[in-house]
Amino acid sequence: MTHEPLPDAGPPAGATDLRRASAWLTRHGLTDARPTPLLARRLAIRERARIVTPVILCVLILASALAASSVFGGDRLRLLPLLALAALMAGLLLAQSLLDWWVRRVDQRAGATLSRRATHLIQPDWRTLLGRPYAVFTAAAFAGAMALAGSALAVPDPTVRQVAVVLLIGLLGLTAINAMQLRHLLRHPVVAEDEESLTADVIMRVEDARDLTTPSVQLSLPMVLLFGTAPGWWGAAAVAYLILSMVALVALRFKTPSSAAVARQAMSAR
Repeated sequence: MTHEPLPDAGPPAGATDLRRASAWLTRHGLTDARPTPLLARRLAIRERARIVTPVILCVLILASALAASSVFGGDRLRLLPLLALAALMAGLLLAQSLLDWWVRRVDQRAGATLSRRATHLIQPDWRTLLGRPYAVFTAAAFAGAMALAGSALAVPDPTVRQVAVVLLIGLLGLTAINAMQLRHLLRHPVVAEDEESLTADVIMRVEDARDLTTPSVQLSLPMVLLFGTAPGWWGAAAVAYLILSMVALVALRFKTPSSAAVARQAMSAR
């Protein structure tokens, strides 16, 4: 089936993007594949999106810290910082959705330029993209961070309790952002014209899904907001959570198959 290119399909990939695409293919063992303009455009837009996403998360951390420091005026609770933080969560969710729409739109434009489509296309599910070990790790990291925040609510100090509320809002906002990104990966249509580009498509998805499991904010947010303010037992629990999470993440990186291996297994099973 022939697809006519859209009028706004975008400029052709530059030489720099093609070189980066070639290096990406070599890094993932696809040495026989050529760096097509389609792949170069898709990788370039993902690289730009990866620059914006940490900025969104950085804003989340800074806003949470600011809200935590402003939540009390004397002995009185200030609701305005909490309301402002909740509004910021909504804004960050909107920003992330627009970022995902931008990546999806570029893929749609690139896919419209294909002269043919790969046959028997696959739509990877969460088991392929994330895998059970990474899914368990993500759930455990979230549960640990929420348990830390919840345990701080039991501290008699009212300041610690109110900062714990800020921490809970930040963690729930981050979880919503990650869930939105994972939904985007699962629902995003496959863009491929042959076996090699189909394998590259799955590799990109697996890498994106694994990036979502890195609990950088879950590890840092409790430390930023409550470490040194909460009781000593809470600090010890936070440090133990940090160490165990990092050990588990390193083990996952070394013990689980690479994204290229996962993609090849998915291709062989289709």
